[in-house]
Amino acid sequence: MANGGETVRDIMARHPASIRVGTDLTEVVEVLLRQHMTGLPVVDDADRVVGFVSEQDCLRTLLVSSYHGEGSPRVEDVMFREPLTVRLDDSVVDVAEMMVKQKPKIYPVVDHSGRLQGLLIRSQVLTCLIDNRRHQGAG
Repeated sequence: MANGGETVRDIMARHPASIRVGTDLTEVVEVLLRQHMTGLPVVDDADRVVGFVSEQDCLRTLLVSSYHGEGSPRVEDVMFREPLTVRLDDSVVDVAEMMVKQKPKIYPVVDHSGRLQGLLIRSQVLTCLIDNRRHQGAG
């Protein structure tokens, strides 16, 4: 493990915003805008991550539903059902390597039972890596 050996737990955003299954898509968009997030995890009643919804998903669906005059979509109609998650004790370096290969900018952080514990955002990983470089240079 490189540098300070930071884990996801060390740098994640705690008390993360999330979207509950059953939420109307209009409310999903309002939460995304209010939180200044491009996407958020979708959780069930036990706070287990069951999906991920992005602005892009909402935009596509709202455009189609308003054009066709369809009913009000819910988050489960648009969410990605197999979101990439990370665990509390994953190494930041390992997650950075995963981020290089994967597309998401935001990863839900889950415990062993899949319950949401936090969010890890690409910028947090970048900040950690650059801080480690600075500390190496100072030593």
